[in-house]
Amino acid sequence: MVAGFLVALEVAARHYGVPGPVTEQVREVVLPPKSGFLLYAGMALTMVVLTWRQRLVALGAAIGVDLAFLVVREAFGVRVGHGHPFGNGALWVVLGCAVVAVTRRTGRERVLLLKGAGLGLLLVAGRKTGDTWLLITSKTRPTVLDQYVATADHALGNPSWLVGRLVTASGPIGFNLLDIVYGQLAVAAVVVALYQLRHVAVERRFPRHHLVRTFLVIGLLGPAVYMIFPVVGPVFAYGDGADHWSSVSLWAEAGHQFGHWPTADLWPHTTAPVRAPHPVPYDGFTPRNCMPSLHTAWAVTIFVHSRRGPRALRVAGAFWLVATLTATLGFGYHYGADLVAGVVFALTVEGGLRTYDRGWDRVGLRTVGYGAAVFVALLVAYRWLPLEMAEHAWLAGPLLLLALASVIYAYVRTFAPYERRRAAPTPRPQPQHELI
Repeated sequence: MVAGFLVALEVAARHYGVPGPVTEQVREVVLPPKSGFLLYAGMALTMVVLTWRQRLVALGAAIGVDLAFLVVREAFGVRVGHGHPFGNGALWVVLGCAVVAVTRRTGRERVLLLKGAGLGLLLVAGRKTGDTWLLITSKTRPTVLDQYVATADHALGNPSWLVGRLVTASGPIGFNLLDIVYGQLAVAAVVVALYQLRHVAVERRFPRHHLVRTFLVIGLLGPAVYMIFPVVGPVFAYGDGADHWSSVSLWAEAGHQFGHWPTADLWPHTTAPVRAPHPVPYDGFTPRNCMPSLHTAWAVTIFVHSRRGPRALRVAGAFWLVATLTATLGFGYHYGADLVAGVVFALTVEGGLRTYDRGWDRVGLRTVGYGAAVFVALLVAYRWLPLEMAEHAWLAGPLLLLALASVIYAYVRTFAPYERRRAAPTPRPQPQHELI
């Protein structure tokens, strides 16, 4: 199913004249990769199935391959361009683990090593898939619904405008710190996932549920909502979005020129007016990737999964959540309404996966169904009741926050006791096979 989905996205991307996720992944075997840090993060996930000796060998091999590529590129004057000077070695190691699994392992050991390699490749493929999805949203949705969300956001006090001014006032230090947090969300997820998967090499099995599963499912389902509710964000619809756009890889290769079509240059100093909203035509390359905020959804899952870790990990998870919420608003990438929908979306997906692991029990199904109903109700309200929400902010704002709080409460009440009761698996050391 995953392979078929990737092939379908590849065909769709080719239709618009740019490489799809499969081509992008294959290119990084040799060409300068655009996801250097992410490739090493994927290799780290793969290494959870290896012994410490095998991990040192794998890391040394990855660094060696990268150094060899660096020497060859310098010798022949190959320019990196938008890519990174490292990362090929990590991909080679992951692919090498898959080859070793097929050629030199059997039975349970083969399955385990293939799962490790697949986990690393899926992390990177998820990023490539997301880029292609963004392309599809911009090409198939000529109009955006930003006026609807901006109007509804008056019920929450226009938080993007408020936080945008605060981030601007913080100067380059605050801006750069938030930019690092926002851009390295996947790396933070890998840190939490590595903690959750730390016993895999000893137990020779993966836990039933871990962060990477939720990350991938959110990335798979979220863009489908983008197609239903296309929104570009305050900085693009109401500000100078061209100065904030950084994801240029697909468009640079396709020869696109960058620009923006703002409704008015208002963000972040002047709030959008309250008036009857309507769909607005927008350019053919800015992604419609705001509703819901998937950065918020992913940050919420990092926070949730870090709760069972040590104190340092719990503090880091809380910091990443707060910083991500601040960045999404302060950079003008999302409205407050997007964040509310993103939290509900994340907890609904996380609850669905946990309910699946529990055997689709009635309480879990009820909680997931409630979260899904609230999410749909939010989209309906943003689309068909934004003016009423803005004119009656004293009522709509508290109702939005109450709906959010009710989903959080339902999730905690349903799944927190189950997590506390679940006994930690007892490590059972077993003979380890060597990679080489």
